[in-house]
Amino acid sequence: MYSNKIVLALAACAGLSACGDNTTEQVLYGGAAGAAGAAVLDTNVVAGAAVGAGANVLYCKENPHKC
Repeated sequence: MYSNKIVLALAACAGLSACGDNTTEQVLYGGAAGAAGAAVLDTNVVAGAAVGAGANVLYCKENPHKC
């Protein structure tokens, strides 16, 4: 059962992890993906949103050709 939640969380993150055209969109998309993943895994949603937002911005800054 727990592995199903992990797979669902990863699928949600992959689907929501569009980079965005600017930093504001990157924060919003990453935060939404992180919050969704945290909700599915039944962990702290605020922390998940913060990690997701930071990770998406970092990814987009490091890999601009993929966004």
